[in-house]
Amino acid sequence: MIKLLLISILLTFTKSVAPSYVQEFHDLKDRKTEQQFIDKYQNSTDESVQAYIIALRMKKAKYTWNPLKKISIFKRQKKALNKLIVKNPNNIHLRYIRLLLQEKTPKILGYNKNIADDKEKILYWVQKKDSTDYLDEYIIKNTSL
Repeated sequence: MIKLLLISILLTFTKSVAPSYVQEFHDLKDRKTEQQFIDKYQNSTDESVQAYIIALRMKKAKYTWNPLKKISIFKRQKKALNKLIVKNPNNIHLRYIRLLLQEKTPKILGYNKNIADDKEKILYWVQKKDSTDYLDEYIIKNTSL
């Protein structure tokens, strides 16, 4: 509770503007707008942008009726995100997206091994005033932090 209060106070004094891809990702409403987001940003070389695209590609498994295809999509995107994180372990966007996905993925898939590590790193960044403060509000709103 104290952590949440401190974070709320911190957010009050930091009003940095989120990049358009972060705002757009959190405003997505349906399958069509998700695909439009992917199409718009798929050629980006920015690792942070790639994480949001991976999240949406992973979500495509939800729209597939074939269980084998669902698992295939899920595993491929999980591997892609983990690979990005290995290359960029201190990128808060990557950790946030992975935490978000792990918390929303059905437990039966076993995609929860990095939750504690991601929470620890994200909490460190949220409590710190830096250039990614715009992301703090999304993190608090969309994860269990």
